[in-house]
Amino acid sequence: MKTPEPIADFLQQKRIAVTGVSRAGGEAANVVYRKLRSAGYEVFAVNPNAERLEGDPAYPDLAAIPGAPVDGAVVASHPSVALGIVRQCAELGIPRVWMHRSFGRGSVSQPAVERCREAGIEVIAGGCPMMFCPPVDLGHRCMRWILARTGGIARAA
Repeated sequence: MKTPEPIADFLQQKRIAVTGVSRAGGEAANVVYRKLRSAGYEVFAVNPNAERLEGDPAYPDLAAIPGAPVDGAVVASHPSVALGIVRQCAELGIPRVWMHRSFGRGSVSQPAVERCREAGIEVIAGGCPMMFCPPVDLGHRCMRWILARTGGIARAA
């Protein structure tokens, strides 16, 4: 299966923020964070309630990340906070957002998707970077196959 263009573009970036990384360590955001870090991305964990996550510095919000704005943000937080995260992306000039979702609602929020469109942010509403970031494990390969056939695959919104 060919990787859709918005996903390929997102994964070609270097600096990616991941929101929703938890101190507990078992959340989808943590797994995505570790995968992107191990794949060589410069990743930034965003959580307003932690100073360190996954052994790295954590940032209370996207504006606190050092250096130029990140190239993209993975929203793996509760959908109720997705709109606020997207608003901050727009304010900071972050051009790409991927809202995580596999089976179930995930982090996708329709108001956040609409705000991305209004701000000219490339938004991927659903799926998971781990379904496309090599090497793709068997579980995520299966999820990608199933979601592609049920209409739930990550796509540009």
